[in-house]
Amino acid sequence: MKNLIYLTLGVITLLAVPACNSKHGKNYNNETLVDADGLSFVRQAAEGGLTEIKASGLALTKTSNQRVLALAKMMIDDHTKAGMELKKIETGKLVVGNDTINAEHRKLIGELTAKTGPAFDKAYIDMMVNDHEQAAKLFAGATRNNAVAIKDFATKTFPVIQMHLDSAKAVQASLK
Repeated sequence: MKNLIYLTLGVITLLAVPACNSKHGKNYNNETLVDADGLSFVRQAAEGGLTEIKASGLALTKTSNQRVLALAKMMIDDHTKAGMELKKIETGKLVVGNDTINAEHRKLIGELTAKTGPAFDKAYIDMMVNDHEQAAKLFAGATRNNAVAIKDFATKTFPVIQMHLDSAKAVQASLK
């Protein structure tokens, strides 16, 4: 009888170990867990959104150009909304995004702070175009992520990022 119990436990162990080591693990919701690419996406998306909100907040106080002002308001509204959705993904996946802006973006924001008038407008819009070109690449890649929540968020948000890019380019062309 003991041998039968040991044999049964051995078979269960042999079946359980490969399931636990699967590189395509599932969480309790039967959804793929966040992988390194998903974690990187969440962190970069959160940091990028915070940067654009911060820069756009400056634009609200420093510009008199109505097109720049309208773009800044749209950036703040849309990136705040996306940030709240991203926070839900972070919480649901036990992922921690960035709550700070990286050194490169802090430097750009510092440079923006020192500018006024048309020089500010040009620097701000150039930053928005550059950041949204990078964000478009980031979000396009994330639309193929294995984690359903990240894939859905990226797929839903990518057209907004593209619209921001197109809008920023239109304002940029009007400043020349």
